[in-house]
Amino acid sequence: MTILRKSGLRNTRLGKVASFLAAGALLAGCGGETETPETTVTEDAAAAPNLENMLALEKDELTFGFIKLTDMAPLAIAYEKGYFEDEGLFVTLEPQANWKVLLDRVIDGELDGAHMLAGQPLGATIGFGTKADIITAFSMDLNGNGITVSNEIWEQMKPHIPMREDGKPVHPIKADYLKPVVTKFKNEGKPFKMGMVFPVSTHNYELRYWLAAGGIHPGYYGADDTSGQIQADALLSVTPPPQMPSTLEAGTIYGYCVGEPWNQQAVFKGIGVPVITDYEIWKDNPEKVFGVSAEWAEENPNTHIAVVKALIRAAIWLDENDNANRPEAVEILSRSDYVGADAEVIAASMTGTFEYEKGDKRAVPDFNVFFRYFATYPYYSDAIWYLTQMRRWGQIPESKPDGWYMDVAKKVYRPDIYMKAAQALIDEGKAQKQDFPFGTDGFKSPQTEFIDSIVFDGRKPNDYLSKFSIGLKEGEKVTETGEVLTQ
Repeated sequence: MTILRKSGLRNTRLGKVASFLAAGALLAGCGGETETPETTVTEDAAAAPNLENMLALEKDELTFGFIKLTDMAPLAIAYEKGYFEDEGLFVTLEPQANWKVLLDRVIDGELDGAHMLAGQPLGATIGFGTKADIITAFSMDLNGNGITVSNEIWEQMKPHIPMREDGKPVHPIKADYLKPVVTKFKNEGKPFKMGMVFPVSTHNYELRYWLAAGGIHPGYYGADDTSGQIQADALLSVTPPPQMPSTLEAGTIYGYCVGEPWNQQAVFKGIGVPVITDYEIWKDNPEKVFGVSAEWAEENPNTHIAVVKALIRAAIWLDENDNANRPEAVEILSRSDYVGADAEVIAASMTGTFEYEKGDKRAVPDFNVFFRYFATYPYYSDAIWYLTQMRRWGQIPESKPDGWYMDVAKKVYRPDIYMKAAQALIDEGKAQKQDFPFGTDGFKSPQTEFIDSIVFDGRKPNDYLSKFSIGLKEGEKVTETGEVLTQ
């Protein structure tokens, strides 16, 4: 367990605040006639927090959890750059073993909040898996995932992939080119196994989306069968992110969908080939969120706003000046306290490039987005997309009216809290108004940039579901025997 920034630094900071207040009291008591050395006052004022802007915090010592992935970066940067301390917060960051442990610890109150999969607060709130009311007021990033296959599978895919004149594959690589391989496995009676990180993870839905767009059925969830493998052509199962490369190398799975640096790690080790990024599956998709329990948020409203303020500042730092700070971010994330992977591996994607087949490095400047494009704003339409995928694959077993999707989105995603934090930063001169979506109703315009070109309008979830050839539609459900019936 990693324990960071403990009471010693807190005492130092409080000491500076006390010195600052004492200096002010001395000046006031002297009526301004006795001059205090200007350099001393200036140094103390610079070191002390801006008391005028500080919220009345309900709780100032906090513990946040994270998984060792590069998209936990806003937490690391808010910590390392002192943004938490600027808000009067004294934070401990702890890596967690897996997503379930992380969620359970937030629910139990052992963690005040955590780096979460975008689908986790939604899944918990609707009761898929552990039932609990979790909310998010901050989206941590856009994009950041990839799908990797083993060298053996890549060699079998290549004859089906269009090639450029220089002999490199035409991108994006669709699952259409994997389908003959999966069919071959099926005809030989061999299961085609792939890994994803959690049942309500972005990775699960992105992998399923990509497979289904190529005519490969990724399987349904049922009331009595939560494997997600009912009627599946490709069998998806959970593997923790850091274990993906070793599980692939062992031959337990033939491919996986995961966040960085674990796709680039496969290239670095020479054991697999990333075939597509999630940017190519759904351009600028929301990936992780910062989640807290609804009870914690209700008990600590000012503390919550202060946390979001610090995270927004970290996101700004990560993207500002055309990603000029990314090399420093890579060095920070490579430390064992955070991701603990080689800086070279982390830099492969964090600095605007992505390596597919070894030696095929391409520019992907938006592979990791932390602030631009309103990345940190928790859009209702993003929440609804995840809910449609839960319904599509049977995690939501019964049809729901469009209004239900909206109600859940508004319960879980909290742009009202986000905008309070944003306005405070603007008032303090730490952010600019044009960097936030003032005036939005929480919905993005209908989105067209999916790999299958199907348009998503968050206001019409059931209409969206009706457009897919593979997946549950309004009025359909999976029976105990694995059949899809109309209700």
